[in-house]
Amino acid sequence: MLDADDVRARLDDIDYLVDDGMATALFLALTLQQPLLLEGEPGVGKTTAAKALARAIGAPLIRLQCYEGLTAGEALYEWNYQRQLLAIRLAESRRQSLADADLFTEEFLQERPILKVIRTSGPVAAVLLIDEIDPADDEFEALLFEFLGEASITIPEIGTFVAECRPVVVLTSNRSRELHDALRRRCLYHWIDFPAPARVAEILRRSVPTAGDALITSATDFIGRVRALDLDKAPGMAETIDWVSALTTLGAADLARTEVARTLSAIAKTPDDRNTMVDAFDELLRAEQLSAGAESERTS
Repeated sequence: MLDADDVRARLDDIDYLVDDGMATALFLALTLQQPLLLEGEPGVGKTTAAKALARAIGAPLIRLQCYEGLTAGEALYEWNYQRQLLAIRLAESRRQSLADADLFTEEFLQERPILKVIRTSGPVAAVLLIDEIDPADDEFEALLFEFLGEASITIPEIGTFVAECRPVVVLTSNRSRELHDALRRRCLYHWIDFPAPARVAEILRRSVPTAGDALITSATDFIGRVRALDLDKAPGMAETIDWVSALTTLGAADLARTEVARTLSAIAKTPDDRNTMVDAFDELLRAEQLSAGAESERTS
């Protein structure tokens, strides 16, 4: 890509909208060939950013979903013990002996996401998404240092595998815990904020093309209001899209009390949040009714 504006234009073509900061971060990750760590609250589009980038550059996407207890065997590589055992039995039936060096070769190696992305070849570098790294522990982070810094991993029994074409690496974090300084040092960094109202409205138009402008405008305003409240889980962009999709499915042209009550499960993820949002919507309706009444008195 030529520059950050080119990144933004290509992502815009596939309906993923980014601001200057995000476009610049992605451009630098591609140009400098450095991993990019994206942080932000859930639902702001961190995972989608990696998927959209892969689509925009025509690259294969390989995803490593992190979770508590993730091991090297699940993330980097693993030995195919069943094939090794079969090889031993076959050798015994032929009265042959196998040394350890015969069993620990590439023939018996199982690729996991990181080794797979290193060994991927093609005209375009693969995109590796290391998604939601927060639940993984410090030990797993340490396993990534060689790969993030040198685009390689070392397998003691074989040697070091180095990527022929350095992959594009995107890590995402909800910042539910502090990541190791050594991991941050190896990455470019960008924090994704919840979009401004104008961008929220444009994202909704792209994501829910059947929604009318009145519904998008009122939904955008309401989401802005509830995000300012004390909630257990503020609705992100993903939940906002789901909510407007639900309203559109029910045939809502704007925010009406019945449709809002029916569809709040798309944006309220706890009973307390639902009650808070219902109260906020009722307050909004009362304010609109008072405003309409005052306007009627002035014109009469």
